[in-house]
Amino acid sequence: MPVLTQFSEAMKQRTIKNRATLSGVGLHTGCQVTLEFLPAPANHGYKFQRIDLPDQPIIPADVSRVVSTQRGTTLQADEVEVHTVEHALSALSGMGVDNVLITLNGPEVPILDGSARYFVEAIQAAGIEEQEEDREYFEVLEPITYRDPATGSELVALPSEHFEVTTLIDFNSPVLGQQFATLTRSSDYAEEIAPCRTFVFLHEVEYLFSQNLIKGGDLDNAIVIVDRPINQADLDALAIKLGKPSIKVDGEGILNTLELRFRNEPARHKLLDVMGDISLLGKPIKGRITAIKPGHRANVEFTRLLRKHLIEQRKLKGKPKYDPDKEPLFNTQQIEQWLPHRYPFLLVDKIIELSDTHVVGVKNVTATEYYFQGHFPTNPVMPGVLQIEAMAQTGGILAMSIMGDPGQWDTYFLKIENAKFKNKVVPGDTLLLKLELLAPIRRGICQMQGTAYVGNKIVSEAELTAQIVKRSNNE
Repeated sequence: MPVLTQFSEAMKQRTIKNRATLSGVGLHTGCQVTLEFLPAPANHGYKFQRIDLPDQPIIPADVSRVVSTQRGTTLQADEVEVHTVEHALSALSGMGVDNVLITLNGPEVPILDGSARYFVEAIQAAGIEEQEEDREYFEVLEPITYRDPATGSELVALPSEHFEVTTLIDFNSPVLGQQFATLTRSSDYAEEIAPCRTFVFLHEVEYLFSQNLIKGGDLDNAIVIVDRPINQADLDALAIKLGKPSIKVDGEGILNTLELRFRNEPARHKLLDVMGDISLLGKPIKGRITAIKPGHRANVEFTRLLRKHLIEQRKLKGKPKYDPDKEPLFNTQQIEQWLPHRYPFLLVDKIIELSDTHVVGVKNVTATEYYFQGHFPTNPVMPGVLQIEAMAQTGGILAMSIMGDPGQWDTYFLKIENAKFKNKVVPGDTLLLKLELLAPIRRGICQMQGTAYVGNKIVSEAELTAQIVKRSNNE
């Protein structure tokens, strides 16, 4: 079984040069649909547009839009849906295309032959061009694991300089057996992964018919695996449902003696599906993905987990840089000239950055802090409310720098929203406190986003609203 080798990821975003058109039937709806890939500007991503409906609504290809994973992935915006999006998205992702508008005159992406081959050929015919904007990758920095105990599905992302995928399947079937497939060079996607067709077991076909699904199902757009004895009368009944004059089973358990394109075609198709579903993250990935017994539901839940890490990673891009050897803008004595707080309630040691819109403070957390005596004394943890207070004191420096006449103002909490505590702060930690204005200060009301970091982790965050009041008694 071949193992494919790695390519060098593009640094710039890409779209297609010309429009590309395909037509076919939807697998589950049975609707005849025409799909077009259209060039799109940088940072557009993948979006579907239902041009058959009033106002021609657009549905972003985003994991937050997934509403169903029953035998395919369905996206929805408001009341509008697009079904079976995974093969088209897999083709775009596999070909390294970042920005495309996908128009449809129906509710479902055409199934074509059950693979991504024709989508890839359409993209190749349209041509691919590089755009000026840099491509933003989601880089896997630590192991990320999703498990579904009910199905045995498990997907893992591990750090890697490149994008790689391995899928392993085991349906406990003597016909299909255990299989795996690996893609470690995306330039091989078009020939080694895209042609691999979807597959289904015969007993699933019967169930799907009973659920009024696969209205567009055909032996030309899926591999049907016969995993139980079946008599000619049942084959004849199935032939009528599929609109075929007759059906037969070959010696390897495949209907109509369909010839597999690869010995491990089912495992390769699962890899194709994984790529399509995780493209709903909205960013290309630098990481090694291993998927054991994947399915659309597991793929989507794994992608939701990746999205959480992506959001955290974006926040960490704003993490301040702290050089303890560099002279601070404010030391403790200077901070005390601006803030009314004193030991043991002064929770900022230094100010290292200050602009019109943000401020960064430093709090060195030591084992001698007074609160450790009573707050989990055998397992000391800095209280979350004190982390919020440290943010507020740091934000007070920014507020007073904007108001002018520092040392003559006090700030009082009006509201704390969306406070989250993500990691423990313990003795020995250096807490970096970043406060950013959310809106200009008006009528003495100050709104800030606070984020606290230790190392490469966000430990807490909150939106703070305070009122700035002139001191009546200056001490």
